[in-house]
Amino acid sequence: MRPSNDRVSTGTAIGSTRSTLTGLAASVGTVGLTEAGLRPALLAVVDQHAAAIRDSLDGDRQPLTPAALAGYAEGLRDAAREAGWSPSSGPVDWAEPDWLLTRLLAVCALARSLPTAPLPPAPA
Repeated sequence: MRPSNDRVSTGTAIGSTRSTLTGLAASVGTVGLTEAGLRPALLAVVDQHAAAIRDSLDGDRQPLTPAALAGYAEGLRDAAREAGWSPSSGPVDWAEPDWLLTRLLAVCALARSLPTAPLPPAPA
């Protein structure tokens, strides 16, 4: 008997989660969180976005997980693409990043804060 198609193996789910969060860290998180450490206003906005994400994922009642954050980030990117958004080809202006990049940066900040963080720690 074959397993149903609506079930994903644990290994596949973990690999997908790790891939999503690692890719996000590489494209936005590493540079963005470094910039946020240098720009108090950006850090404050990222913290506000992180609080909103935590609320939307019911993070006050249950622990956030890498899978929940990866799913949230995927949903954001899918919705943005459907609305016609595409990433800029040039460097990001971290003094005034757009809403989506700030939200994705907040996902990275939350992922780094998890007890079993799937992302490397922020550079010192």
